[in-house]
Amino acid sequence: TALSFIFHIYAEAVPPIATSIRSSYPSALVISSFTPCLVVGLYPAGSATMEPLNVLMIGTREYTTGFVGGGASGSDKKVGVVGLTLFDLRRRGKVGQLGMVGVNGTKFPAIREHLDKNITQVYNGLDTSFASFPANDTTDPDAYKAAIDALRPGDAITVFTPDSTHYTIARYAVERGVHVLLTKPAVKLLADHQDLLRLARARGVYVFVEHHKRFDPAYSDARFKAKALGDFNYFYAYMSQPKYQLETFKSWAGRESDISYYLNSHHVDICDSMVRQLGYLPVKVSASSSKGVATSLGCVDETEDTISLLVTWQRRDDASKRAVGVYTASWTAPQRAGVHTNQYFHYLASGGEIRVDQARRGYDVADDAAGQLQWFNPFYMRYAPDEDGNFNGQTGYGYISLEKFVDGCRAVNSGAEKPEDLDAKGLPTLGNTIATTAILEAGRRSIDEAREVAIAVEGDEWKLV
Repeated sequence: TALSFIFHIYAEAVPPIATSIRSSYPSALVISSFTPCLVVGLYPAGSATMEPLNVLMIGTREYTTGFVGGGASGSDKKVGVVGLTLFDLRRRGKVGQLGMVGVNGTKFPAIREHLDKNITQVYNGLDTSFASFPANDTTDPDAYKAAIDALRPGDAITVFTPDSTHYTIARYAVERGVHVLLTKPAVKLLADHQDLLRLARARGVYVFVEHHKRFDPAYSDARFKAKALGDFNYFYAYMSQPKYQLETFKSWAGRESDISYYLNSHHVDICDSMVRQLGYLPVKVSASSSKGVATSLGCVDETEDTISLLVTWQRRDDASKRAVGVYTASWTAPQRAGVHTNQYFHYLASGGEIRVDQARRGYDVADDAAGQLQWFNPFYMRYAPDEDGNFNGQTGYGYISLEKFVDGCRAVNSGAEKPEDLDAKGLPTLGNTIATTAILEAGRRSIDEAREVAIAVEGDEWKLV
């Protein structure tokens, strides 16, 4: 909380003046005392104190720790995102106690060794300690329940687990007054999204969806500029990752989720955040998919390689205004594409257009060891330490996304804001991401049922037809 006033009181006047200030302003806080003066900070009456947030990380793999298959991931997230960010937020005083939940507790000794080697020893002794569930000699798919039961209302969890588990884990936490950050997609089914939203609102719990692309500076600037370009007309987006990612996702790819839920969720959400402010809603979805590559790499027969969604949007107050969006995602890009995530979009409106290519950002590295030219993205997570050896990635949009969640939870806990206040700010909250879930489920049903799926919105209720 920012100080309203700073008083410099000379030493000989300290006792009577300090007593007078405190009698008039009970929230007066002595910051420090030194000769020849005393510094007193005066907070506004009734101002909230932001306590550090206790956070339980559910899911121990690539995005949380960077640990995959016994060692560091081969992707651009070799030391993870969630764990590193929360360890640094603890160093900065925003986060308190940390915990981590997996299914197989026998992995934790290796995970701790990995974090010590690649974080603590790299970033000036950054503390990577955490409580772990289940025990090191135990395997328990329901370990998250005991871990959540150990939390207090107002604590928080992050959920980076297979898509099919998000709803069950999040509901268990919300029922106990625990704030929730869900990786995208929030959930797989529109009905589950709305059920979770109703429960969260009834319990006063903050649920945030980790759509970090909203905080990409180019994408957020494009969203702002779109407001001045007139009616929405056309949106095309593409996102892909190399085939080796299927080694990481093989346990669930095609079984529990698909490439559209995994990657199309990014650009569907970006498009929705750009056009909802103009009054547009999705009204129908048709989808198509390709197959053959992922299955040849050992994935189950149901695994699709690439999925394209064709979405019709309509302005809520003028049915004559329609637009079309095309969203394509693939996890069968070439092994040596040079970028971990190829990503770009084209937005066309009645008064202009926007093109964003976030794969090649003017920064490439030629490395004989890699055997190819590579394009890196330090705007997402910057892993190079600062001049003092500390982690220096606080401006990366992957970090910012998690910090926004932590700040929101602390604000709600202190009484400074309510979850609905955070909805009003346009953050990727559960209430602001319904359209994305509706489109993704409609796309899945369109492929499975070989038909176009309509989206109907009546008041605050959404349904697929």
